[in-house]
Amino acid sequence: MSQAANIWIVDDDRSIRWVLEKALQQDGMEPTCFDSADSALLRLHRQQRPDVLISDIRMPGSSGLELLSNVRELHPGLPVIIMTAHSDLDSAVASYQGGAFEYLPKPFDVDEAVALVRRALAHSNEQDTVHAGQSTHTPEIIGEAPAMQEVFRAIGRLSHSNITVLINGESGTGKELVARALHRHSPRSRSPFIALNMAAIPRELMESELFGHEKGAFTGAAVQRRGRFEQADGGTLFLDEIGDMPAETQTRLLRVLADGEFYRVGGHAPIKVDVRIIAATHQNLEELVQAGKFREDLFHRLNVIRIHIPTLAERREDIPTLAQHFLARAAKELAVEPKVLKPQTQEYLKALPWPGNVRQLENTCRWITVMASGREVLVDDLPPELLNQPHTGTTDNNWEQSLRNWADQQLTRGVGNLLDQAVPIFERVMIETALKHSAGRRGDAAILLGWGRNTLTRKIKELGMQVDENGDDGDD
Repeated sequence: MSQAANIWIVDDDRSIRWVLEKALQQDGMEPTCFDSADSALLRLHRQQRPDVLISDIRMPGSSGLELLSNVRELHPGLPVIIMTAHSDLDSAVASYQGGAFEYLPKPFDVDEAVALVRRALAHSNEQDTVHAGQSTHTPEIIGEAPAMQEVFRAIGRLSHSNITVLINGESGTGKELVARALHRHSPRSRSPFIALNMAAIPRELMESELFGHEKGAFTGAAVQRRGRFEQADGGTLFLDEIGDMPAETQTRLLRVLADGEFYRVGGHAPIKVDVRIIAATHQNLEELVQAGKFREDLFHRLNVIRIHIPTLAERREDIPTLAQHFLARAAKELAVEPKVLKPQTQEYLKALPWPGNVRQLENTCRWITVMASGREVLVDDLPPELLNQPHTGTTDNNWEQSLRNWADQQLTRGVGNLLDQAVPIFERVMIETALKHSAGRRGDAAILLGWGRNTLTRKIKELGMQVDENGDDGDD
């Protein structure tokens, strides 16, 4: 690049301006800083423009989105990167719908920000020129965690699209909420959103549910019935737990996706529909394909764009905010004052495994609203099953993190003398495991542990362990 790229930085936070300015200068670019959107707009109206513009979204005076709107009018090809500390779905969607090149939540990695500017420069001719639609607030989708930011980005990027989407995620992670958000922020938002859970429909009724039936098509079909495809015409059909769809229904679905038409059960006239498909599953469809339980051609039809919804354990930093939201909603439903989690309680909840994900947290908040006696919720006010959980949501091989979370839980509950409790348990587990691998031979077990045989014998006696001697390997 013969001439240094001119990058405008618009943020009312001096420290952000300084960090970005220095980083971009070190990368050979030429940054210009503005402390408000209004001052940047004045420069733009004087027929001056940068190569890339980076703007905060919330500032005194004009907002970053207002600046973005003006840029789109004055310089449609100018890449704009929107950054904000307010990480929510509305900000992401509004940024992309307004034509932003990328959405960068704070705090950000400086190297990542510089790389993003580089990418904006390289792809300055690729712009999202989507008219900003009516914003639809989706408060259930809450997330500051990086994994959720990726979900927000995906929803934003797809906001102008009718493309097929496959959502992966465990039960209770909120797959339907994401599907509804994709619909609400799409060109089909004024048309129906129809949801159907494949796992909840009897096999023999599946095709009737999807495609409808004619009067008299089978016993009990007293009237003609429109299926979910017809109901969703012009809108979105959400097929939850698609991995549970029977093979014969998969074949018919594939034909509809290919031809855009189908026959009602018992019908002879083809029916044409215009439906966007969003499918979801907690299963691994690739494994189902290999096992012959899911059609490979249907899988490729559905797997155009894939969005992964993280488990709650993968976004622990969101637990306090989610809990506050669910407590407020439960209080409104029951017409009571919202409960408030003490900081120790929040930390305790963040360390739990949450196998039921967001749905389990929501149910826990309902329980707290009904059962907790005081307004401020202590750790001991939580449901008994949460107080008795021995493990946290870390993976089995990440024992250090598991131990750290256990210590957090114990200290949060006011338990002291942790080492007196933890060290004997640790030593007992290590000894038992070593003896298991040595078939009970103490000399071999001592070598596995890095001890002498006498040390192992002394530890066994100190811990009061009942261990049978198996073979005599000699002393140290």
